[in-house]
Amino acid sequence: MPYRLMPRNSASHPLLRRFSAAPHWLLLSATLLFSSQLLAAEPKVTELQDKLDHPWSLAFLPEEQGILITERAGNLRLWKAGSALSAPIAGVPKVFAKSQGGLLEVALSPDFAQNRRIYLSFAEEGSEGKAGTAVGYGKLSEDNKRLENFTVFFRQEPKLSTGNHFGGKLAFDRQGHLFIALGENNERPTAQDLDKLQGKIVRLTADGKVPSDNPFVNTPNARPEIWSYGHRNPQGLAINPWSGVLWENEHGPKGGDEINIPKAGENYGWPIATHGINYSGLKIPEAKGKEIAGMVNPDFYWEKSPGISGMAFYNSDRFPQWKNSVFIGALAEKNLIRLTLDGDKVASQERLLGDRGERIRDVRLGPDGYLYLLTDHDNGKLLKVGLE
Repeated sequence: MPYRLMPRNSASHPLLRRFSAAPHWLLLSATLLFSSQLLAAEPKVTELQDKLDHPWSLAFLPEEQGILITERAGNLRLWKAGSALSAPIAGVPKVFAKSQGGLLEVALSPDFAQNRRIYLSFAEEGSEGKAGTAVGYGKLSEDNKRLENFTVFFRQEPKLSTGNHFGGKLAFDRQGHLFIALGENNERPTAQDLDKLQGKIVRLTADGKVPSDNPFVNTPNARPEIWSYGHRNPQGLAINPWSGVLWENEHGPKGGDEINIPKAGENYGWPIATHGINYSGLKIPEAKGKEIAGMVNPDFYWEKSPGISGMAFYNSDRFPQWKNSVFIGALAEKNLIRLTLDGDKVASQERLLGDRGERIRDVRLGPDGYLYLLTDHDNGKLLKVGLE
């Protein structure tokens, strides 16, 4: 069964339950110890950059060359310690910058040292004002000022979105396959249609070709790019550094944000299986329950949606207190969620940085062992977070 989150200060926390039958002085001592441990682990935040226009994604260039940052309006910029934020990097494709659309993810090729290839996902306009997610790559010039020969190699078809649910997260696995997370464009039934690319995770080679072992390669009328389906609006995508498998998180509607470990050919349920309801308070029309035979239940879910976003595993030695954790931004709750892991299971949860009141859009583990966050505002920020 998936782990259901309890309020942070709930008396159902395992440490408090353990002492529930103890003498009051012992209970008080245990509670004070527990509280002091939480306070001791409160992170230190350094603001590295402000005045970013709704930043969406970041990626680290090697050898301390800086951090690439996308702004949803269509700019790709370079931040480097000791330097002013760069002017927009040239060569970025035109984007559909409406509502949730725009320039989305930035990722480096696994072979960046050899090819200097930068991948971008973005909302691309089609006909009749509709848009879909597209992915392409270009070569970053030696002076880091332009993308050369940008080539779009993937397009979400058909284009159905008027501004919502693009997904757009990217992740490379250890074998060099590229996973692309795609929202259902707010057209719920399409997530179940194998002839459409809405509500899917797709798997391609680094050059955009379909691997021969993709699960639907030989399925009539199915798109061969598809890895898994039945997704609503993916917001986080990352490879577990210990197991090497893909993890994904996605927005539910009103309630039902979830984490999945997508497996080849599996159906993750949306909109037939969901823990959420419509924002109006009514039932999702297509929903038949929270758990449906033949559909994969989420590995983890929230009954009340935090509005989850970017996701990063912590496998650095810099802050041992954070080992075996995954960090997730929360747009609605305006905090940083830390989930501690026991293998592929969530053991506990903690909320951090809630006092800042900022929508955390992206979360990345830096090469120095610090977390780097982007806040989603018209005066967005790049934050560096650690325990020292």
